[in-house]
Order: sequence, then C-alpha cells, then structure tokens
Amino acid sequence: MEILIDDRREAAENPEALLETIEKAVEAVLVMEDLRGPGEVSISLVGDDEIKSLNALYRHKDQVTDVLSFPQYEDREAIRGEEAYLVLGDIVIATGRMGDQALELGHSLEREATYLTVHGMYHLLGYDHEEAEERGLMRAREKEVLKALKVFKE
Repeated sequence: MEILIDDRREAAENPEALLETIEKAVEAVLVMEDLRGPGEVSISLVGDDEIKSLNALYRHKDQVTDVLSFPQYEDREAIRGEEAYLVLGDIVIATGRMGDQALELGHSLEREATYLTVHGMYHLLGYDHEEAEERGLMRAREKEVLKALKVFKE
C-alpha cells in the first residue's frame, strides 16, 4: 500500500523522523488488519488554522482538533470485500495541536504522532467511538497496534 504524505507545515523540526513515524504507524495498522494489497492512504500534516477550517467545514465545529479522517468506505465489510486498488481515504493531522497534546499528556512527540496516525487509520477502516461498544472495539485495536510499535504505556 502506498502512503502519500503531504507535509504542509511551515518550519518543521526534524521532518524525516516524523514522516518515518507516521509511515511505521500506517504500516503497522495495515499488517494488523491484513490489508497488504495494492492501494493508498493519504496523510496531510497541517497547521492549526487549516485543521480548524476543515473541522468547521466538515464537522461544523469551529475549533482546532488533532486529527480528522475522511474514509472512502462506509464500513469495514466494504473494505474487506474490495478486490481492486484500495483507496482508504485521507487523514489530516494538526502538528501544532499534536505537539501541545504530547506536552499536556507527558508523551513523546513520536508517541503522539503514532497514536494520531493509528487513530486516523482506524477511522478510515470503519471504526468509530461514538457508541460505547464501537469505542471499545476501536480502542482495543489501537492499543494492539501501539503495543506492537512499543509506544503504549499502561
């Protein structure tokens, strides 16, 4: 699966390390979910102003958020049934908010970038966290991937 990263941050500190972290997180989810065929996922790294605009436009929430996901499939079964080139969708990560959260939560930037990428990927794969049962399923899958990547603290 091809990972397309559009880095729209202005002044990025150590950009290669962040891009590698994101690629590893995407690949770990794909392996965990046995999605290794041809396809693509798109990830955009943006500033807080841009994600705030996107959040207002698509979710009608006029506030900065950390990650937005725009899946191309309605549910997990549709993805599993796809035999052609699989276009999972787009993930948008606000790197400013990501850095703030890492500090607030006492995480490394690598851990926060990994979590946001994994979280976004599971949204692309049809998981959600609106209902308690779905939230439990999504969190369990995320935790498995974070453990495999050795960035999960219990």
